[in-house]
Amino acid sequence: MATPSNYAWRRDKDGLGVWEHRGKVAVAGYGHSPVDRRWDGVSMDKTLGAYSILACQKAMDDAGVTADQVDGVICCDSHIAGPSGGSASKWAPRPYFAPPYDSELGLTLVNAEWLIKTMGFRNVKFAPTGVPSIGEMVGMAAQAVGDGMCTTCLVIYPCGNLEGRYRRGGENADDYARGARQWTVPWGNHGGNDFINTFPHNQYCIKYGGTHDDLAPFVINQQKNGMLTPWGFNATHGIEPITVEDYCTSRFILNPLRIWDCDRPVQASTAYLFTTADRAKDMRQTPVYVLNHSQHSFKQPSTQADLDVIEMWTDRAAKRMYEGAGLGPKDVDILNPYDGYSVMTQFYLEAFQWHGVKRGDAMRFYADDISVHGPHPFSSSGGNLGTGRVRSAMYTDSIEQLRGTAGRRQVKVRAETALAAFTTPPSGGWIMFGKHPR
Repeated sequence: MATPSNYAWRRDKDGLGVWEHRGKVAVAGYGHSPVDRRWDGVSMDKTLGAYSILACQKAMDDAGVTADQVDGVICCDSHIAGPSGGSASKWAPRPYFAPPYDSELGLTLVNAEWLIKTMGFRNVKFAPTGVPSIGEMVGMAAQAVGDGMCTTCLVIYPCGNLEGRYRRGGENADDYARGARQWTVPWGNHGGNDFINTFPHNQYCIKYGGTHDDLAPFVINQQKNGMLTPWGFNATHGIEPITVEDYCTSRFILNPLRIWDCDRPVQASTAYLFTTADRAKDMRQTPVYVLNHSQHSFKQPSTQADLDVIEMWTDRAAKRMYEGAGLGPKDVDILNPYDGYSVMTQFYLEAFQWHGVKRGDAMRFYADDISVHGPHPFSSSGGNLGTGRVRSAMYTDSIEQLRGTAGRRQVKVRAETALAAFTTPPSGGWIMFGKHPR
């Protein structure tokens, strides 16, 4: 089994040109587990392992692939409940589960080795370790298939959430914030992200005009789209629609960030099946082709990025994606950017200039018809705000829109290309899908 630690798969530089495997790799299947608020620590059919197996099986069934055909497994072993790559065994505020469990693998932690053994994958030759988060994992899968490292690759992204343990490990469990963290951690619950994203948003409102309340149409639309996503948390837990008044009067998390501006931590798992374009033609579903993928880890000039820096970062990310796909803003039909905090999404919208939106235009754009049935169906997935912090709705919706299987979320405009991401402004990755290999 190949687990190359030095495999050069990233497209993380400016000026790389059109991706050499453009249109030669396809997504042939996907699968979602149920989405729970938390794991109760008891129900063995709802552990992170059980949900990951279920998601993998659904993805294989969707594509019509058997376990013996899978030769690549990419699993994020840094699940969302731990801090920056920490495992449950290192950060949990209580010891391992009682015997016969001698580790938390399959309970609150999943990795490729465990999945291969548990699911009986006998022909896996590519199963890298130290895998990044989903925004980069999908790019790794596309590149690995294109490079011939594997031909039928499962990507699994587990999201764990157990009461009392969410982001409570590592440095976050310390009584003191050391080094550069002393300037940010006291303002937020996990590394200061709340503060880091609010600061440039305030600068944005000052520079371009508008107020935080102008985000209401976007946040409300995310909730609506989430209710149209059958597997998501909102749709399966009876979350009621919100109004402008609900949004504007909801409690602050960190002024002006409100609770509706933040996604909801959940317990779930998602899987995607990547394969070659030639193989995908004979599989169960209509293939969706990969036109480009790109990653970025931009150098931080300070502990707090300002508006100018974030706009520079997102402009560079957009340029890389368009160049690699050989496309431009007018060619993109579906845009599903990251929305872990609502205050960051305008930076991606404006950088990619989707539907002609330029810098400073986002708030006015949100006030237009951005519903899935309107002329500007922005973030048709509902994102994390509408489905829970699964970090995968953006990819699934993009695939469904291009397949024409998005159901009540199906857009009325052309749907032949789609951009999706899990990425913060400084780091993460984007992927471009196409209905045709072009």
